[in-house]
Amino acid sequence: MRLLRTLRVLAMTIPAMLVSVGLFSLAAEENHPVLILKVSGTIDPAEARYVARGLEETQKIQASALLIQMDTPGGLDGSMRKIIQGILNSPVPVIVYVAPPGARAASAGAFITLSAHVAAMAPGTNIGAAHPVHLGGGAGEEKSSPMEAKLTNDAVAYIHSIAEIRGRNPQWAEGAVRESRSSSAEEAKENKVIDLIAKDLEDLIEQAQGRQVKTVFGVTTLSLKGQPRQELPMSFMEKILHQLAHPNLAYILFLLGIYGLIYELATPGAVFPGVLGAIFLVLALLALETLEVNWAGLILILLSLIFFIADIKLPGYGALTAGGIIAFLLGSAILFPGVRIPNLKLPWATIGAAAASTACFFAFIVGAGIRALQRKVTTGIEGLIGAGGVAKTDLNPVGFVHVKGEEWQARSDFPVKKGMRVKVVKLEGLTIHVEPATKEES
Repeated sequence: MRLLRTLRVLAMTIPAMLVSVGLFSLAAEENHPVLILKVSGTIDPAEARYVARGLEETQKIQASALLIQMDTPGGLDGSMRKIIQGILNSPVPVIVYVAPPGARAASAGAFITLSAHVAAMAPGTNIGAAHPVHLGGGAGEEKSSPMEAKLTNDAVAYIHSIAEIRGRNPQWAEGAVRESRSSSAEEAKENKVIDLIAKDLEDLIEQAQGRQVKTVFGVTTLSLKGQPRQELPMSFMEKILHQLAHPNLAYILFLLGIYGLIYELATPGAVFPGVLGAIFLVLALLALETLEVNWAGLILILLSLIFFIADIKLPGYGALTAGGIIAFLLGSAILFPGVRIPNLKLPWATIGAAAASTACFFAFIVGAGIRALQRKVTTGIEGLIGAGGVAKTDLNPVGFVHVKGEEWQARSDFPVKKGMRVKVVKLEGLTIHVEPATKEES
């Protein structure tokens, strides 16, 4: 009887134990990966889109953290603010890691690093130099305009608020904007600008493990050790947009697009240059949309092209060409002012080469096409106008003439005897109008 009771207890207990073991195994197998993004180069709309996609992905896969490895010289203000808004409102902890050694978080990169839940740097990296750069001067110079003061004060207020939210050093942050202050990893750690100095990813995970951070959902403890790492690369379209967001490429694409369209207009029927030019122009406009562009510079470049064409059609003894070159150089020089991104300006070597190429293009290629269109027709029936011939019969006023190896019915308003030299002056259907040729024309 006791044996029967024991068997009954075991029969009831074993399934429950098996269920418990199964649930424990599922819990053990459940993971929350660390999602890794690699942000490098200029902070532009493509990078902002990439980070936004990463933040969305962290919630889909229930990531334990989003780790952004960053190396940037700065970027566009709008793109930077979109990234920071995403980080500040992220329910998943965000770690910004300035790496590898030799990397930097300058300008917009400093703002983004300060906004992270955990800010870390590799040895041999630097952060700071966030002062807005202007056409009238650089950091440390006296304000030269109310606009410069407004931009600087706006940037100071923004970085100050970010530092306060994350409990970092607001005085250092303000100095990074007003004085272009820049610090090494060790100095940044000492000044409470960042939280950690990690030599590599393994060291970063080890040091970040167990840290408490505050997200929009409240305080959470980082649990990163043992979790899988999942890298999210940029998509194909994001890579294209990121590569296009460079002044040199945008500038060259714009000129090639204009060349193609103008060549098509100068030599109708070529087709391929026009199609290629249209494609280049669309890509250039896409690139210009992501860059800081001075539209006065763009207008000057277009004006220079008009001058070049006008000088070909209405020769002005080089005056229009000289004006075109001057307008082209000025427009190219101010096209990308580099107010927010000082390193994104056209080098003079590129501008000079483009100006010389443009002048040659219009002088030889487009000029040849326009001159060909203006040249008198020498083939077909239209080619008969101005041609000389011999009267085969008397023209009173109608008869026949021999022109260019063929016999034509002709009409003349002047008396023409058989054998006289004539010149074609007009066409009317299949009848040609002639007049006696002068001695010079004979």
